[in-house]
Amino acid sequence: MLHGRSSELAAVDRLVRAARAGGSGVLVLRGEPGIGKSALLDSAAATASGMRVLRGCGIEFEAELPFAGLHLLLRPVLDGVAGLPAPQRRALESAFGLGPAVPADRMLVGLAVLSLLSELAAEVPLLCLVDDAHRLDRPSAEALLFAARRLGAESTAIIFAARDGKPAFAAPGLPSLSLTGLAPQDAAALVDERDATLAPDVRARVLAEAAGNPLALIELPLVLDAGACGPLPLTDRLQAAFHGQVARLPAPTRALLLLAAADDSGELAVILRAAPHDVRHLPPAIEAGLIRLDEADRRLAFRHPLVRAAVYQGATLDQRLAAHRALADALAGTERADLRAWHLAAAATGTDERAAAELERAAAQAAERNGHAAAAAAYERAAELSPPARGRLFVQAAEAALAAGELDRARTLAERARPELHDTPPSPEARETPLSRRLARALAAALSGQGAFRQANLVLIEQVAAGRDDDPDAALGTLMDAVGNAWFAGDRDMVARTADQLDAIGGGAGPLRLVQDWIVSLAMERSTEGLPPMGEVVAAARRGHARPLHLMHIAGLGLIAGLDYQAYDLMAEVTAESRAAGTIGLLPPALYHLAVAESTLGRHRDAAGSATEALTIAEDTGQWQWSSLSAGVLAYLAAIEGNEERCRALAARTRSSSDGKIFSPGAPRAGWALGLLDLAHGRAERALEHLERVAEGPARHQLPGQRCAPDLVEAAVRLGSPERAAEPYRRFAELARRLRRAAVGALAERCAALLEPGAEEHYRAALHLHEQDSRTFEHARTELLYGEWLRRARRKAEARTHLTAALERFDRVGARPWAERADAELHATGLTIRRAAPGVLAGLTPQELQIVRLAAQGMSNRDIAAQLFISPRTVGHHLYKAFPKLGVASRAELAGLPLHD
Repeated sequence: MLHGRSSELAAVDRLVRAARAGGSGVLVLRGEPGIGKSALLDSAAATASGMRVLRGCGIEFEAELPFAGLHLLLRPVLDGVAGLPAPQRRALESAFGLGPAVPADRMLVGLAVLSLLSELAAEVPLLCLVDDAHRLDRPSAEALLFAARRLGAESTAIIFAARDGKPAFAAPGLPSLSLTGLAPQDAAALVDERDATLAPDVRARVLAEAAGNPLALIELPLVLDAGACGPLPLTDRLQAAFHGQVARLPAPTRALLLLAAADDSGELAVILRAAPHDVRHLPPAIEAGLIRLDEADRRLAFRHPLVRAAVYQGATLDQRLAAHRALADALAGTERADLRAWHLAAAATGTDERAAAELERAAAQAAERNGHAAAAAAYERAAELSPPARGRLFVQAAEAALAAGELDRARTLAERARPELHDTPPSPEARETPLSRRLARALAAALSGQGAFRQANLVLIEQVAAGRDDDPDAALGTLMDAVGNAWFAGDRDMVARTADQLDAIGGGAGPLRLVQDWIVSLAMERSTEGLPPMGEVVAAARRGHARPLHLMHIAGLGLIAGLDYQAYDLMAEVTAESRAAGTIGLLPPALYHLAVAESTLGRHRDAAGSATEALTIAEDTGQWQWSSLSAGVLAYLAAIEGNEERCRALAARTRSSSDGKIFSPGAPRAGWALGLLDLAHGRAERALEHLERVAEGPARHQLPGQRCAPDLVEAAVRLGSPERAAEPYRRFAELARRLRRAAVGALAERCAALLEPGAEEHYRAALHLHEQDSRTFEHARTELLYGEWLRRARRKAEARTHLTAALERFDRVGARPWAERADAELHATGLTIRRAAPGVLAGLTPQELQIVRLAAQGMSNRDIAAQLFISPRTVGHHLYKAFPKLGVASRAELAGLPLHD
């Protein structure tokens, strides 16, 4: 019986019942040691009748072994892996060492876990319980959290239990329940149930010092009854209580327990191979209730993590070192070379080349199986044990940390490598790619990922200027990254200095040189005339084996150059390639760039789908810069719709804090969105303030800073302060002359109509250009402004034509406040028209629209799931909800619907 946990038991019960009913859910139980998290998991398992229950836990000594925790959870159902889609099956088999190592995105394992759980739950509802989640190795935690966040209609419940404090189990966005101490009456009931014979003074002291902690209420009587006292923290007192129980055991039993505590995996065969005493010495510990032995599974488990801590911390240093050496010897010749390496490292007291070599092999194996965080830890520890190879190993550790998305750690490791490289002997790998170049790229990537673009640029420039890259093609690749960082920093002088460095290295007319020259020209805002077509530049980039992020940079600069359609085509290709290859980590930047292209082209529903998926995956994979940028796009789209609450919430999500600093790559677009929102609702002064910050801020060279000018002009004119728009208008008009693109030219003409003489001539010119390249929302705004101008000129009949066209277009894209403004203007002309009903797509969510479109192409639920990184059952659930909204009853009817903007 669990005393005082009725609300917590009810929360767990709701989760389990929802899974039984076909839904899914996740819950993270948090609290201090002994607060009752494991007891709640036990209760959930005991009441999960009619469900399959999988149990796993984080193990402290396996925290650096990739996918160890995930393997423990899924070990009973690994036969189901064979039925997964091939890329997912290979990724999961590789992660568990059940098949050859294959290069794969680290999140593809998470997708495989989601698919496996979905398949299992199709047979019977599923309950997954993960204890000590704060001790999970990072790849296991990432995979489980990825799957947990994408649960939909899988009849699956997942409950994590994690201790407060460090190491932390970060699960942002998932529902959590913090356990606190029991109420006084419940605490008293638990103490009395356990021992009704306690002396009154001891009972009172237990209740006072336990502070409602259930484990303390059970264990402290043993300590206090023996007269123990002192101002120790509760956890230390509990550990002392367990240590007292351990100290009373026979020496051979304590020796076995120390091996079990040092190993922490519970594998009895390993413990006994390492033990100087046999299994006959275990019963005293079992009888004392300190450990449990599963005869069928041949595993040993401590009753509580604090028991293990008491055993390990209660031993002398010599005893602990000897235990790790014995365990390393016991693992020699087994398949657990990675675990053996860590035991050798734990037994080392100084430099140890043998342990370093084994750790390096374990790191390489972890990296092959996409356990990059574990590889980083192994390389780092190997570097500490091997002074001669320290520089090289720190570089490898930095690269692995970068691959794991651990930017702070990668930066620290790269900085630790810098002073060591001059003493590092060359290796075959280093001759192929100089360590200095690898170090510079790793450090620059970590810096730019944190928004330190200028520092990243300087690192790369220094690498080339110092002559460390004797290969011109390699130097060009380095400088390509440097130009990108300089441009993102908004530093034209830095771009120019980087371009000068390019000229200094030469390098002929290879494909990457063509790409670099094109990028520099656009970054320096030179005329696009005379430049090769973007398609030729992309082809050259592919011939030069440019990285996907370089292709995205080409697309981003292409958008600034007005090459909207070409940028869209390129990003659609890169996104499709990323989906096909299962490189989930590349999808957030690819989808973000695709969403920007779509929104620029006026394809707002498509942009909402791409940006929503980018935001979701970026948050799942911890890529805060892309989640910020994607939230900015969604805020802009919400502003067009006039959805004030959503726009402001998304704008706030572009901000991320770290070490007291605020980072917000999406701030320029969020500011544009807030300005547009205020403009739509008639708040011209607030709109102008937002837009001026974007247009005059440090990111004014980026797309939002350039393209918000028409909104700024309109806000200034509506406020009666056209002079505040003079300089932004001048820059935008110059941009339009330089780009010579119809869509941009139309907006420049609209600005001229508001600011210059001859308004009608400019309005007509703008509409003519809109007809050449119509972007629905902006075309409608020009029609609205011209209609308003005509009405004020008392030319009502002509005004009605343009206002009606504006209203129809605004309704089509769901721009509600703009449509209301057009409707009010029509009323002022004496005309009332019947508004069109919302289109068939209006009621669909972005994900439903994505799924419906793919289903209309004839794709199966399984194929759609693989493309969108969700489960087939979730696909079916979304289709079930979408069909009534579309007025169809089957997939066959989808092909006849207008499903595109």
